[in-house]
Amino acid sequence: MKAVRIHEDGGPEVLRYEDVQDPVPGPGEVLIRLRAAALNHLDLWVRQGLPSVPKPRILGADGAGEVAGVGAGVSGFAEGDPVVINPGLADGAQIVGEHRDGTHAELIAVPAENVYPKPDSLSFEEAAAFPLVFETAYRMLVTKARLADGEWVLVWGIGSGVATASFQIAKALGARTIVTSSSDEKLARARELGADATVNHASGDVTAAVREATGGHGADVVVEHVGEDTWKTSLQAAAPAARIAVCGATSGPNPPAQLHRIWWKQLTVYGSTMGTREDFEGAYELVASGKAKPLVDRVFPLEQAAEAHAYLESGRQLGKVVLAVAADR
Repeated sequence: MKAVRIHEDGGPEVLRYEDVQDPVPGPGEVLIRLRAAALNHLDLWVRQGLPSVPKPRILGADGAGEVAGVGAGVSGFAEGDPVVINPGLADGAQIVGEHRDGTHAELIAVPAENVYPKPDSLSFEEAAAFPLVFETAYRMLVTKARLADGEWVLVWGIGSGVATASFQIAKALGARTIVTSSSDEKLARARELGADATVNHASGDVTAAVREATGGHGADVVVEHVGEDTWKTSLQAAAPAARIAVCGATSGPNPPAQLHRIWWKQLTVYGSTMGTREDFEGAYELVASGKAKPLVDRVFPLEQAAEAHAYLESGRQLGKVVLAVAADR
């Protein structure tokens, strides 16, 4: 089969589109012929160099395709069944594409318990676009922050996968959303998609915009994945007794603590990463029911994975970057 692998750390130029031995499903596994696979920032980090990842490694956490075979002890799947992969292995403790070979390939073998029917309403590209980020966002907003109907959610950087997933899940749960971006074009698109308020975090005052939108109340929940550049403002914009859900720190992990805001407002800070099987199934239900819809920004063929990585790193996307795998191979 063809696959995208890394043999060394570096930029997009280290990605190799090459022949790899076909995987064979072991006991309890399903072999999937992939039709689409999404990119995540995890793929960039693995490519740039995570010491725990052996090489060569096939990248990719998210994928959707058709059942091509099953291992011993597996039932309930027929060849050709359209399916989607839950990338969280060992109940979310490990991830496809980091702890084992991933989805940026024509075939993959994964545990049967991680394989779910593809929702009929979704294309293969849309199905590949939701698992990792929707599972992550669901754990932040539902399992951790217990988001309630009518609450206000502040989502930083609406272009990212986690941000768009958080936005979609918040809307599906009846919350009201304030989203930020440094791109007025992305903010206009967010308003078209149903954002209740938007603010350009490069040229505008996020705290003032949140207060105006909420009638002075502040954000009940903040989706924080940026870190040093946004942390102080996140705490300023938060309402009394708000919940800050943190899943990353792309601008740096050591922001000013601002502890006085945490105790004075009686804020709760939740650390969150990936999710359990229950988190995935909660997100899956929202997507399968049509209440939340994954947003695909751009599709590249698998052999153009390097171009797709460069595009994701540019930050121009609003939604997911997806790799299409040819169906006739």
